[in-house]
Amino acid sequence: MKSPLEECAKDEPFHIVTPLLESWALSQVAGMPVFLKYENVQPTGSFKIRGIGHLCQEVAKKGCRHLVCSSGGNAGIAAAYAARKLGIPATIVLPEGTSVNVVKRLQGEGAEVQLIGKNWDEANLRAQELAKNDGWVNIPPFDHPLIWEGHISLVRELKAALGAPPGALVLAVGGGGLLAGVSAGLAEVGWQHVPIIAMETQGTHCFNAAVKAGRLVTLPSITSLAKCLGARTVAARALECTKEFRILSEVVEDAEAVSAVQRFLDDERTLVEPACGAALAAIYSGLLGRLQAEGHLCPSPASVVVIVCGGNSIDSRELQALKAQLGQD
Repeated sequence: MKSPLEECAKDEPFHIVTPLLESWALSQVAGMPVFLKYENVQPTGSFKIRGIGHLCQEVAKKGCRHLVCSSGGNAGIAAAYAARKLGIPATIVLPEGTSVNVVKRLQGEGAEVQLIGKNWDEANLRAQELAKNDGWVNIPPFDHPLIWEGHISLVRELKAALGAPPGALVLAVGGGGLLAGVSAGLAEVGWQHVPIIAMETQGTHCFNAAVKAGRLVTLPSITSLAKCLGARTVAARALECTKEFRILSEVVEDAEAVSAVQRFLDDERTLVEPACGAALAAIYSGLLGRLQAEGHLCPSPASVVVIVCGGNSIDSRELQALKAQLGQD
């Protein structure tokens, strides 16, 4: 029998309303007002709890008895957190090489952890096999309509805080779930004209490759340090969004993403992972100015919003190791 708290958890959202703060430092760099949507302060450390939490609640209502999720970290932590709140066991399948801190966090949420394969695709195959057990449900990290529906809440919060639409919205793309959800949110609040700057690192650029090819593309391997962006194929819905919304697909090098992580730490006293650094690099690398010069963005936008997506796969030691690997002081 479920406890009253566990029954209540089926209805109350697991995410919090996160701060939207204007950054003086990033505004100075960009030459325009930059607002930061701090999704890294979610209970699970990333935006993922919005969509994953929503999906987990819905399958729990339909009688799910065991959750299984394949993830490079953030989605798995969200699924494990949701499972604990719902009183349902969870098995999280992660690629080999996942950070020890993430594994400990998952186990701390009460989940069983299995390390399988070299990348997300291989871990996902194992999760699909486990989901064939009676009463088990596979929670995909990004590719599900209910996940996208859960992410819409982020845009509702932006509308409530800003009132007027921003000149652009910057986010990182891994599998494309956040992009799909934010696009749906923009349509819901009447902001579908707002350009989305979709950032990836070279070596995880499955969305950019798909945009250029006009069809889904599977990368041969993940070669970027931004492992949490490491899906080899983007969700089909993310590519469809390019036909319905103004989406600018941009790719930065690992060095730019890691440099952005360090500069953001110095500017805002906040440590995020390289996947988030890819989005921040849109500001620090001068990309916004280039897009303005090329006519892709308004010359004087009222503001730009950057989604600070999260940072579970980073600590001070890891940042120093990444910088050393890239030859950064």
